[in-house]
Amino acid sequence: MATAYDFSARDIEGHEQSLADYRGKVLLVVNVASKCGFTPQYTGLEKLWQQYRDRGLVVLGFPCDQFGHQEPGDEAEIRNFCSLTYDVDFPMFAKVEVNGGGAHPLWKWLKDEKGGLLGIGAIKWNFTKFLVGRDGRVLKRYAPTDTPESLAKDIEAALG
Repeated sequence: MATAYDFSARDIEGHEQSLADYRGKVLLVVNVASKCGFTPQYTGLEKLWQQYRDRGLVVLGFPCDQFGHQEPGDEAEIRNFCSLTYDVDFPMFAKVEVNGGGAHPLWKWLKDEKGGLLGIGAIKWNFTKFLVGRDGRVLKRYAPTDTPESLAKDIEAALG
């Protein structure tokens, strides 16, 4: 049975990153965008990363331009925006698709593991979040409206 550790993705610098490098960590996987009403969640995501990283949490940001063309820039522009505007330090990846035939395999797997509302797998908007346990299995899926701060209890439980 597949786990998050079976996947890899290009990081924002263009290097292939195996998620197996995060084995034993708790992952918060998020599709992000720079020009979305939810973009200020970068602040909360960075806060979670800073607060829990020493205990084993890794926040993984995956820019996506499939919702209202809200991530129009290239990787360099995204990296600069995240760094300069929100002081993002957590791992960021190259732009991906999360829905449709071109969806990144990691995102296909995440959706298969935890369908959304009424079991519908499709990602509805930017800042959908998946919490992955230390065993690489998806624990929970969160809506874009679920703030990073609201996930702290579940993250604490997953970190043990």
